[in-house]
Amino acid sequence: MRICCRFFVFQFLFLFLSLFVIECFLPWQFMRFADSNLKYSASLRRQLSGQNQLLQALGDASHSNNNRGEVRVVKSREEKREEGLARARAAMRIAALAGTNLTPPTTYYDYDTAAAAVYRNPRLFYQSYLEMEKIFKVYVYQDGDLPIVHDAPCKDIYSIEGRFLHEMEHGVGRFRTNNPTAAHVYFLPFSVTWMVKYLYPKPSYDVTPLKNFVSDYVRLISSKYPFWNKTHGADHFMLACHDWGPYASDGNPFLYNTSIRVLCNANTSEGFNPQKDVPLPEIHLYGGEVSPKLLSPPPDNATRRYLGFFAGGMHGPIRPILLHHWENRDNDIRVYQYLPKDVDYYSFMLNSKFCLCPSGYEVASPRIVESIYAECVPVILSKNYTLPFSDVLRWEAFSVQVDFSDIPRLKEVLSAVPESEYRKLKHGVRAVRRHFTLNQPAKRFDVFHMILHSIWLRRLDIDLR
Repeated sequence: MRICCRFFVFQFLFLFLSLFVIECFLPWQFMRFADSNLKYSASLRRQLSGQNQLLQALGDASHSNNNRGEVRVVKSREEKREEGLARARAAMRIAALAGTNLTPPTTYYDYDTAAAAVYRNPRLFYQSYLEMEKIFKVYVYQDGDLPIVHDAPCKDIYSIEGRFLHEMEHGVGRFRTNNPTAAHVYFLPFSVTWMVKYLYPKPSYDVTPLKNFVSDYVRLISSKYPFWNKTHGADHFMLACHDWGPYASDGNPFLYNTSIRVLCNANTSEGFNPQKDVPLPEIHLYGGEVSPKLLSPPPDNATRRYLGFFAGGMHGPIRPILLHHWENRDNDIRVYQYLPKDVDYYSFMLNSKFCLCPSGYEVASPRIVESIYAECVPVILSKNYTLPFSDVLRWEAFSVQVDFSDIPRLKEVLSAVPESEYRKLKHGVRAVRRHFTLNQPAKRFDVFHMILHSIWLRRLDIDLR
């Protein structure tokens, strides 16, 4: 009996000591383990945070059949694209703060510093152009059949349509991408000029066939691709030099009101919106080339015989006024409706100080670019016209704008320009010539790249003016 009691006491003491050990030491070991697990979990979360989007996409793809993972990857590309645009805007803001009076970088242009006066802010423009070269991508829709789509004239007054489209689709530039998810803008490659030619077997003023074609084309690309519907066409652009370009764009209300319309007929009284639309220079190429006479203007010290010159048909509201007051009236202001057979049009330009550029039925005129080629100071006689590249160019530094009411005293107005001021204007014309030159293949800062730069600014939603 005494032995059993002792055994019972011994078991009780052993159990008590075991419980004591568990109570004192096990919680500490558990806490160490738990803390270790917490540290591991935090480390894992940090590792996962850098791969969160990819893991989320993979997880979604493994639990779903609706391509949610793919959409996530596309969204990531969109975010990166917008981040790139944000960095470009920031770089441009820094350049703008540098001021307009500083000497441009030595790599800026191959001309003297005084020519920088033709720019609103040379540093800002240069930085914007560099940012465009770094990242800007254009996707050209491959849908549509020749000749109205993927073709355009290259040898007449609307030749800028064909030259731009050809360079965009077949040039060696860095801007076109075949990956639509990498694009900043989307090009609708139809030609309004060829629409007019091929949709009208007989002359007509009914614009309905043009509108129907554009409507069908937008319906095609918006049903086949997701890009139009994402922005209602805000990051899409069309390009047209024909007078009926604005009417054709009216075939879709979003194309007219939301998309970027690149138009020669940049008339603000007819719906052209400089905040989103782009004015397109009109360049008349006879036979597809610039006249050889305009390739080598007279030297700067050469005497120009005439004060002003114009020759052209009497149409629109302005030309009849000009011809009424000045046709065959003055030897210094040479104005013709029809040039004499023994007189050359370009020779007159090359021998005139000022070239008169009145609007016809539409606001644009190829004479503006021809004047620049001839280094003849353009005299703009137009109303409601948004001049090409006016986001970055100071047109008052290389042209003269005359109000209609001053046409009767045109000689007085032009004669009042001091010789020193005329020299500055002429110097400005020479400086901007490269921005209106068509090269094949295209070269930096030429007209093709300036058109793209205007589109780039609309995509950035920045007004450099």
